[in-house]
Amino acid sequence: MTGPQPVATRLGPHNAHRGLRRFRAPAPAAPERCELCGVVLADHNHRHLVDTERRALACACTPCALLFERPGAGHGRFRTVPDRYLTDPGHTLDEAAWDLLRIPVGVAFFLRHTGLDRLVALYPSPAGATESELDPAAWETVLAGSRLAPLLQPDVEALLLRRTDDRTDCYLVPIDICYELVGRMRLLWHGFDGGAEARAALTDFFTTVARRARAPREDDRP
Repeated sequence: MTGPQPVATRLGPHNAHRGLRRFRAPAPAAPERCELCGVVLADHNHRHLVDTERRALACACTPCALLFERPGAGHGRFRTVPDRYLTDPGHTLDEAAWDLLRIPVGVAFFLRHTGLDRLVALYPSPAGATESELDPAAWETVLAGSRLAPLLQPDVEALLLRRTDDRTDCYLVPIDICYELVGRMRLLWHGFDGGAEARAALTDFFTTVARRARAPREDDRP
């Protein structure tokens, strides 16, 4: 009674070599495509749309993004995520006010959700984007002092706050970079406080945001 035949005998030398090569070589990554027209997206820094029905982001090519950027086009299912970064250097939020938010980490972002007709507060965690269960009226009270709050476009922009030892930085940013931050923290988070690698990535992220942000102008008002 003979044992199992070698792979080369059962499949033939050529097929065996091809089978082994399949396990050795990583499969090429599928190219990213516009989720509206299907064109391949050559630029990794492509635009995004907010799918308001699914509460999700959709990748978009430049022509499709511009299509939903036109005046009057932002009231359907898709809305183009803007590319503006604003800062409010005069924003103040003391430790007592931050504690009122009941956010267990030092970073949170707030967006106005048209489907829910209210402000939503989320923060990065090892499980992804976690929604705060605090009464939205409390968030409104805490954020009322920011001159960025009235400029916030629903669904597509967020107020991004970072609490450090002596201050709270406040930015108005595209919503997609908030979810980018959430994904990065979920990937790098270790232990109770995130670990050194996650903290370094967080610092780099906010350095980039601060570099891109500018003070509000009169034409920023809706």
